[in-house]
Amino acid sequence: MGRSPQSFEFPAWPQYGDEERTALHRALDQGQWWRIGGSEVDTFEEEFADYHGAPYALAVTNGTHALELALQVLGVGPGSEVIVPAFTFISSSQAAQRLGAVAVPVDVDPETYCIDPAAVAGAITPRTKAVMPVHMAGQVADMDALEKICADAGVAILQDAAHAHGARWQGKRVGELGSVAAFSFQNGKLMTAGEGGAVTFPTRELYDAAFLRHSCGRPPTDRKYFHNTSGSNFRMNEFSASVLRAQLGRLAGQIDTREERWPLLASLLAEIPGVVPQGRDERNDRNPHYMAMFRVPGLGEERRNALVDTLIERGLPAFVGFRAIYRSDGFWESAAPDETVEEIARRCPNSEALTRDSVWLHHRTLLGTEQQMHDIAAVVAESMATA
Repeated sequence: MGRSPQSFEFPAWPQYGDEERTALHRALDQGQWWRIGGSEVDTFEEEFADYHGAPYALAVTNGTHALELALQVLGVGPGSEVIVPAFTFISSSQAAQRLGAVAVPVDVDPETYCIDPAAVAGAITPRTKAVMPVHMAGQVADMDALEKICADAGVAILQDAAHAHGARWQGKRVGELGSVAAFSFQNGKLMTAGEGGAVTFPTRELYDAAFLRHSCGRPPTDRKYFHNTSGSNFRMNEFSASVLRAQLGRLAGQIDTREERWPLLASLLAEIPGVVPQGRDERNDRNPHYMAMFRVPGLGEERRNALVDTLIERGLPAFVGFRAIYRSDGFWESAAPDETVEEIARRCPNSEALTRDSVWLHHRTLLGTEQQMHDIAAVVAESMATA
């Protein structure tokens, strides 16, 4: 028999307590709730940069703005192209398109679900300004291959690290990989203030350029309204930063727990006929596991959707996988490539398959007990029997 929703008492998300309450009161009692004059945003940026091994970090309003701002300071704009994975949340492409750049989707690796370096190499043109690897569910993309391809082509890398807080690639943290990285603090992310984002930078020059553009082009010391560049208001407020400082303090322990639970859950899922867990490149030696992802190859989109509905009915926080970005109307509204949906689909077979057959569980499941990993697998097995 199926388990009732009451059978699962996973840790709630977001997690919070006295640390966040104290932080909010600290921000409130400053009497300065704007980042210019307050201290919470500045301090959070220092702490976040240090945690990720980056020389500089800039806190912003959300993860989509983090991508857009990062692309802009890398010189992306009308007439340029940005290579993105076809299998990702659509913010990855929309950030480029809002700047007037063409988003060029390429296929992903069928095991890790991260951008395929060979597909990137084949898509670079004289108009390519940046490549955006997405570290899908915390699995870091093949940065060795991408760094070589992009260095040879003279193209910048922007890491979409919305899923990769605290991740490592061959011992290097995201901020130590030599390229710009963008993070999200939306409510479901690995650390959150409801909304928010950050960009880490390898150089002071890039940080300074981003600071201007995230604050309407105005230097922090300006009192006479000299706006040095165009820009917008992407500034984070002091309350969000105070909460994120407390959230950052929780992150390492949560990652430790997920790193313990995922190998068990993955091994149990792999024993279920038809279920294939997301693979892991062992060079990714610390994976924060933003999602517990798996595939059911050949199931088809309709039956996959029904499977997710069944998992939810049985108490699991389950979701369908992302839809390939070119299969959403929003992708085609502006700055789309000069191709049809089907032309892109033919060169993105793995993204097509993931659109139809991928499933993910919220990362709070991996904060559960070892027994709960067995219970999760049992529910997936039972649900598969009726899929």
